[in-house]
Amino acid sequence: MRIGHGYDVHRLAAGRRLVLGGVEIPWEKGLLGHSDADVLTHALMDALLGAAALGDIGHLFPDNDPAYEGADSIRLLEKVTQALQEKGYRVGNADVTVIAQRPKLAPHIPQMRERLAEAMGVDVCRVSVKATTEEGLGFSGEGLGIAAHAVALIEEQQDTSCIG
Repeated sequence: MRIGHGYDVHRLAAGRRLVLGGVEIPWEKGLLGHSDADVLTHALMDALLGAAALGDIGHLFPDNDPAYEGADSIRLLEKVTQALQEKGYRVGNADVTVIAQRPKLAPHIPQMRERLAEAMGVDVCRVSVKATTEEGLGFSGEGLGIAAHAVALIEEQQDTSCIG
Protein backbone atom coordinates (compact mmCIF):
# COMPACT_ATOMS: atom_id res chain seq x y z
CA MET A 1 0.00 0.00 0.00
CA ARG A 2 1.08 3.57 -0.67
CA ILE A 3 -0.41 6.85 0.51
CA GLY A 4 -0.37 10.29 -1.06
CA HIS A 5 -1.47 13.78 -0.09
CA GLY A 6 -2.74 16.49 -2.41
CA TYR A 7 -3.54 20.17 -1.92
CA ASP A 8 -4.91 22.73 -4.30
CA VAL A 9 -6.34 26.24 -4.15
CA HIS A 10 -8.05 28.47 -6.70
CA ARG A 11 -9.22 32.07 -6.56
CA LEU A 12 -12.96 32.80 -6.84
CA ALA A 13 -14.02 35.01 -9.76
CA ALA A 14 -17.23 36.35 -11.23
CA GLY A 15 -18.30 34.97 -14.59
CA ARG A 16 -16.93 31.45 -13.99
CA ARG A 17 -18.74 28.17 -13.29
CA LEU A 18 -18.21 26.60 -9.88
CA VAL A 19 -17.28 22.95 -10.36
CA LEU A 20 -16.32 20.81 -7.37
CA GLY A 21 -15.88 17.06 -7.50
CA GLY A 22 -17.22 17.07 -11.05
CA VAL A 23 -20.49 18.69 -9.98
CA GLU A 24 -21.53 22.13 -11.20
CA ILE A 25 -22.83 24.10 -8.23
CA PRO A 26 -25.10 27.08 -8.88
CA TRP A 27 -23.48 30.16 -7.34
CA GLU A 28 -22.56 33.73 -8.20
CA LYS A 29 -18.84 32.96 -8.54
CA GLY A 30 -16.65 30.21 -9.88
CA LEU A 31 -13.03 29.19 -9.62
CA LEU A 32 -10.37 30.77 -11.80
CA GLY A 33 -8.01 28.45 -13.64
CA HIS A 34 -6.80 27.10 -16.97
CA SER A 35 -9.09 24.06 -16.80
CA ASP A 36 -12.50 23.97 -15.10
CA ALA A 37 -10.51 24.77 -11.89
CA ASP A 38 -12.14 21.91 -9.95
CA VAL A 39 -9.97 22.36 -6.85
CA LEU A 40 -11.37 19.24 -5.15
CA THR A 41 -10.60 16.93 -8.08
CA HIS A 42 -7.19 18.56 -8.56
CA ALA A 43 -6.22 17.83 -4.94
CA LEU A 44 -7.40 14.23 -5.37
CA MET A 45 -5.38 13.75 -8.56
CA ASP A 46 -2.25 15.09 -6.84
CA ALA A 47 -2.79 12.69 -3.93
CA LEU A 48 -3.09 9.72 -6.31
CA LEU A 49 -0.08 10.78 -8.35
CA GLY A 50 1.94 11.43 -5.21
CA ALA A 51 1.15 7.98 -3.83
CA ALA A 52 2.55 6.42 -7.02
CA ALA A 53 5.48 8.89 -7.21
CA LEU A 54 4.27 10.00 -10.67
CA GLY A 55 4.67 13.75 -10.18
CA ASP A 56 1.73 16.13 -10.07
CA ILE A 57 -1.05 17.39 -12.31
CA GLY A 58 1.03 20.38 -13.44
CA HIS A 59 3.51 17.91 -14.91
CA LEU A 60 0.88 15.71 -16.60
CA PHE A 61 -1.50 18.49 -17.65
CA PRO A 62 0.51 21.74 -17.92
CA ASP A 63 -1.45 24.99 -17.67
CA ASN A 64 0.42 26.39 -20.66
CA ASP A 65 -0.86 23.60 -22.93
CA PRO A 66 -3.92 24.76 -24.93
CA ALA A 67 -5.19 21.16 -24.98
CA TYR A 68 -6.17 21.53 -21.31
CA GLU A 69 -7.83 24.93 -21.53
CA GLY A 70 -11.29 24.53 -20.02
CA ALA A 71 -10.62 20.80 -19.49
CA ASP A 72 -13.11 18.70 -17.53
CA SER A 73 -11.17 17.61 -14.43
CA ILE A 74 -13.20 14.40 -14.14
CA ARG A 75 -11.80 13.35 -17.55
CA LEU A 76 -8.32 14.19 -16.25
CA LEU A 77 -8.97 12.06 -13.14
CA GLU A 78 -9.85 9.16 -15.45
CA LYS A 79 -6.46 9.63 -17.15
CA VAL A 80 -4.68 9.67 -13.78
CA THR A 81 -6.46 6.46 -12.78
CA GLN A 82 -5.41 4.88 -16.08
CA ALA A 83 -1.79 5.94 -15.47
CA LEU A 84 -1.93 4.28 -12.04
CA GLN A 85 -3.29 1.08 -13.56
CA GLU A 86 -0.52 1.07 -16.16
CA LYS A 87 2.01 1.20 -13.29
CA GLY A 88 0.27 -1.70 -11.51
CA TYR A 89 -1.77 0.23 -8.93
CA ARG A 90 -5.45 0.49 -8.09
CA VAL A 91 -7.23 3.01 -5.88
CA GLY A 92 -7.84 1.74 -2.36
CA ASN A 93 -9.71 4.77 -1.02
CA ALA A 94 -9.73 8.56 -1.11
CA ASP A 95 -10.64 11.17 1.48
CA VAL A 96 -11.06 14.80 0.37
CA THR A 97 -11.83 17.93 2.39
CA VAL A 98 -12.91 21.10 0.60
CA ILE A 99 -12.52 24.39 2.45
CA ALA A 100 -15.01 27.08 1.47
CA GLN A 101 -16.90 29.70 3.44
CA ARG A 102 -19.70 29.70 0.86
CA PRO A 103 -21.68 28.25 -0.82
CA LYS A 104 -23.04 25.46 1.36
CA LEU A 105 -21.73 22.23 -0.15
CA ALA A 106 -23.40 19.52 1.95
CA PRO A 107 -26.33 19.00 -0.47
CA HIS A 108 -23.87 18.30 -3.32
CA ILE A 109 -21.55 15.86 -1.54
CA PRO A 110 -23.37 12.62 -2.48
CA GLN A 111 -23.18 13.51 -6.19
CA MET A 112 -19.50 14.51 -5.85
CA ARG A 113 -18.72 11.14 -4.29
CA GLU A 114 -20.51 9.34 -7.12
CA ARG A 115 -18.72 11.31 -9.85
CA LEU A 116 -15.28 10.79 -8.30
CA ALA A 117 -15.88 7.08 -7.64
CA GLU A 118 -17.05 6.52 -11.21
CA ALA A 119 -14.00 8.31 -12.64
CA MET A 120 -11.66 6.17 -10.52
CA GLY A 121 -13.57 2.95 -11.18
CA VAL A 122 -14.24 2.24 -7.51
CA ASP A 123 -17.30 1.78 -5.34
CA VAL A 124 -18.63 5.00 -3.82
CA CYS A 125 -17.96 3.58 -0.34
CA ARG A 126 -14.24 4.10 -1.08
CA VAL A 127 -14.64 7.87 -1.58
CA SER A 128 -15.16 10.38 1.23
CA VAL A 129 -15.86 14.06 0.61
CA LYS A 130 -16.19 16.54 3.45
CA ALA A 131 -16.70 20.29 3.48
CA THR A 132 -15.70 22.81 6.12
CA THR A 133 -15.35 26.55 6.56
CA GLU A 134 -12.55 28.53 8.15
CA GLU A 135 -14.96 30.46 10.37
CA GLY A 136 -14.42 33.64 8.35
CA LEU A 137 -10.63 33.47 8.65
CA GLY A 138 -8.01 33.43 5.89
CA PHE A 139 -8.51 33.70 2.14
CA SER A 140 -11.28 31.09 1.99
CA GLY A 141 -13.02 32.55 5.01
CA GLU A 142 -12.98 35.96 3.36
CA GLY A 143 -14.52 34.46 0.20
CA LEU A 144 -11.45 34.99 -1.96
CA GLY A 145 -10.92 31.35 -2.90
CA ILE A 146 -11.55 27.69 -2.22
CA ALA A 147 -8.99 25.08 -1.16
CA ALA A 148 -8.99 21.30 -0.89
CA HIS A 149 -6.86 18.64 0.79
CA ALA A 150 -6.92 15.00 -0.28
CA VAL A 151 -5.42 11.79 0.98
CA ALA A 152 -5.45 8.67 -1.19
CA LEU A 153 -4.40 5.10 -0.63
CA ILE A 154 -3.32 3.02 -3.60
CA GLU A 155 -2.55 -0.68 -3.66
CA GLU A 156 -0.44 -2.85 -5.90
CA GLN A 157 -2.62 -4.94 -8.16
CA GLN A 158 -1.95 -8.60 -7.65
CA ASP A 159 -2.36 -11.20 -10.36
CA THR A 160 -4.51 -13.84 -8.68
CA SER A 161 -5.15 -15.86 -11.83
CA CYS A 162 -2.75 -18.65 -10.75
CA ILE A 163 -3.74 -18.84 -7.09
CA GLY A 164 -5.63 -21.93 -5.94
